[in-house]
Amino acid sequence: MAKIPTTSTTLLRDLARDSQHARWGEFVARYRPMMESYLRERFPAVDADEAVQETLIALIRALPVYRYVPEETGHFRSYLTGILRHKALRAAARADRWARRQRAFAGAQTAAAVSRVPPVDADEEARWRQSLLEIALQQLLADASVHARTREVFRRVAVNGEKPDDVAQAFGIARNAVDQMKSRMMERLRTLVRALEAADGVGLR
Repeated sequence: MAKIPTTSTTLLRDLARDSQHARWGEFVARYRPMMESYLRERFPAVDADEAVQETLIALIRALPVYRYVPEETGHFRSYLTGILRHKALRAAARADRWARRQRAFAGAQTAAAVSRVPPVDADEEARWRQSLLEIALQQLLADASVHARTREVFRRVAVNGEKPDDVAQAFGIARNAVDQMKSRMMERLRTLVRALEAADGVGLR
């Protein structure tokens, strides 16, 4: 696999702010070798140019809702290759549908030349979903529009696993208030995850 680029926070920030930013050329030069290497290794029958282009289009929609936290290394790489993998799987699925039509009209010999859909790697899928959750959680805990006490209560109960009664006592609030804060934050977390999924169309499959 090609060398993994170092993530540039300023590059991601510039592209998130402007979908037409001139630095897209820099992004492509930086990440395309890695993306092509990934496709050659995992999806050799897929048109690499098409899969890369579809991934870049998805990123234009994704970056405004994506948040990169430098302390958590590897997250952007995981997110990018996750999108690329979904695009490659879709391309392989299109090839498979074409193979079925060819089989119906021209027999099995024509269809045999067309690649089948690669099996889904359950571990890789789980890592992709976990990456989405971590990104969404980081974004939620950094959201200044959420009251600081609410964020801290949620972090201690939902992330650290502390007992709600202990957290309620520490903040001098009712246990019911802790449960309500957690419930509201969980809903916001789910919304953020859905937004990250929708940016790639994952939730529409």
